[in-house]
Amino acid sequence: MIAKQLCVFIENRQGRLEEVLDVLKRNGVNILSLSLADTMEYGLLRLIVSNPAEGRERLAAEGFSSMLSDVLVIKIPHKSGSLQGLLGMLSEGGINVEYMYALSIEGAAAYVVLKASDMQKADEIFTEKGVITLSSEDISRI
Repeated sequence: MIAKQLCVFIENRQGRLEEVLDVLKRNGVNILSLSLADTMEYGLLRLIVSNPAEGRERLAAEGFSSMLSDVLVIKIPHKSGSLQGLLGMLSEGGINVEYMYALSIEGAAAYVVLKASDMQKADEIFTEKGVITLSSEDISRI
């Protein structure tokens, strides 16, 4: 299942990240995971949130540039080699991983957020192999 990720473009300056987080907090949008990459002038904040569309709408109303993108949120057992095995499935299918970051949910499993070169094909491979993925609706219930 493909999930939605909220991506926010922010100026690389003191306090700007806090301003983004404050908008989400004031509007009841819960952050489950985030990744921040920066350049000299700008940063790209990637977030898995309880309500991506609401988060984007509220950020836009406050002047932040953002977009929604497709990602896979994949359940991984806490066992040595589990991540490598999942990535091997994609490699065998000719799919490149563009980026990935961790998502922490209470319990025994780990999750990663993954963007692949062919999201539909990656989703099909994981579904065929019985890999558990979360939709945006699943995430909103966490």
